Amino acid sequence: RSDIKTQYKLTVRDLKLSDAGIYTCEYGTHKVHTSLHIVNLTISLNGYFLQNEVPELILTQNSSSPLPDLSITLFDHNNNRVTPEIQNKNLQEYIVNLKELKTMDNGTWMCQIHSDSPLINQNISFAVKVLGFQNPDLERKYATVDSTVTLSWHLNSQEIKWRKGFTGQLNWKQQECAESHELLDFSVTAEGQLHETKKSNNLLFEIPESKPESTVEVKLPKVHFNHSGQYQCQLEYEGRHAQSKIELVVLKVSANPAGPLSRGASVTLTCQVSGPLAPNAYLSWERVNGTKMDIKNSKQREVKLEVNITTAGLWSCHLIEDRDKKITFHYHVEEASVWINNVIIGASIGGSLLVFALGCLCIISGVSWQRRRQRAKRMAQARQHLLENKTCQCQQ
Repeated sequence: RSDIKTQYKLTVRDLKLSDAGIYTCEYGTHKVHTSLHIVNLTISLNGYFLQNEVPELILTQNSSSPLPDLSITLFDHNNNRVTPEIQNKNLQEYIVNLKELKTMDNGTWMCQIHSDSPLINQNISFAVKVLGFQNPDLERKYATVDSTVTLSWHLNSQEIKWRKGFTGQLNWKQQECAESHELLDFSVTAEGQLHETKKSNNLLFEIPESKPESTVEVKLPKVHFNHSGQYQCQLEYEGRHAQSKIELVVLKVSANPAGPLSRGASVTLTCQVSGPLAPNAYLSWERVNGTKMDIKNSKQREVKLEVNITTAGLWSCHLIEDRDKKITFHYHVEEASVWINNVIIGASIGGSLLVFALGCLCIISGVSWQRRRQRAKRMAQARQHLLENKTCQCQQ
């Protein structure tokens, strides 16, 4: 592994820790000694990580003289100083743990080594590749019943030119403890080609054909209330896993009764979401172009809000989070037409007159019946009296 480039220059390639020591150059009676200090830096998993994994750096040194106490400083790919956690330090070997990695940590990092005696100032660069999702750790997506929604997971495999292919799957479950349904499998080749296979028919969804590279997508063309829940996209690489969740929250509105609003009547509007809300989220009813009296808010994290209304028009239910309207569902309450109102009023008046007439008839019938009863009683008394008189005459 060595050769002499010139008469006084020796080149040693592919240095190893065992190459450390004292090298002597002899020229006649003259001897010159040079001490070679070797430092080796290795990174766990060969520098290929999934998001949220913690890299481990091992710095090893070897020298013929007593080993110096090294000072280690790390810089990320943006040249920001990183404070590592040193797990082991015995002069010969330093074990350093970094923070949990994010996809934004991809790039070339720098390890700066310093010692005062002997004087050492050495920079060692190393590559960090983090495979994962560019989505937030937990993303919430809002949709209304019967609308169309597309859920997307963006991988960074194209950005970092991942050296090998990996596989993954997309699962869905309505609640944390519910049964999980596998929606699709996917695989990505080393060239970045994404292949998807639909696995389940228990949910009406589609796999869009046209989409950005390294993107996993599912489309729900007509959202149902029970399509809510957690959609988790998971990728696997060499037996390790990384995942990203999207929480789908579905909102629906109903009215009781559902028909037109007649004059003097009321309708109960109900706005409901399919799952728990964020701590700073709430529901709100308001009438479009109405007054402040037409606004009603729920308590925070309350998943159902009812309002009794007597005014027709366009009513809106908002899901508000951090003072931002995440989604709005409009519901038009129709007012009963004039002829319907007239029919209702006429029916009410007619009904009242009918009740009055029936009441009068009952009173008249009662009076007539009472009179007939009294007349029959008087006649019976007269017959009894006449019979008693005839009996007396016969006895005489």
